[in-house]
Amino acid sequence: MSFHLIIGDKLHSSWSLRGALALDLAGVSYTEQLIKLGQPDTRALILQHSATGKVPLLKTEHGTIADSLAIAEYLNERFAAAQLWPADIAARAQARSACAQMHSGFFGLRGNLPFDLSHDQALVPMPDEARVDIERMSALWAECRAVATESGPYLFGRLSVADAFFAPVAVRLRTYRVALSAADEAYVDAIYQWPAFKAWQQAGLEEVQG
Repeated sequence: MSFHLIIGDKLHSSWSLRGALALDLAGVSYTEQLIKLGQPDTRALILQHSATGKVPLLKTEHGTIADSLAIAEYLNERFAAAQLWPADIAARAQARSACAQMHSGFFGLRGNLPFDLSHDQALVPMPDEARVDIERMSALWAECRAVATESGPYLFGRLSVADAFFAPVAVRLRTYRVALSAADEAYVDAIYQWPAFKAWQQAGLEEVQG
């Protein structure tokens, strides 16, 4: 059994980060291949592995799995004992709903606050569409905490796929110096202390250094 994760730059690829964190949650070892984004040959290189032309991609004994959410669900089925989703049915439903919302929405937040681990400057003024998304994000996080049945600093107490999906949001909120509630600030702190995230962050910052 071997896994090979194809990713974009760690500095900028938020979706690749989600895939890597899901693998960490599953507790499996894997090799990785980085394809630099924004280059003339980027799409051609990715197309050698998948028709989607996007990263991340997870190569497995069952074929290539495209899309970070599909990767997470595949890993959840393969490694059920790792409990990538919350154990409680209501919390699990909320976690999946939150991830789906992140996966298909929040364009104002994503478009105006690009993912960049090296960024460190407030966005002034904050565009209205980004502000609305940030307020909705805070409410969504509160909805997750409200149904959590386990204790801990993450959205559902212990780490889950939901945290893998919202880690890039935590990065955006911190690197653009967004003022947060105490609960949201504590959550961002928890993400930044996640060893797998810290390793990714360090590797991304090393990309800046060449």
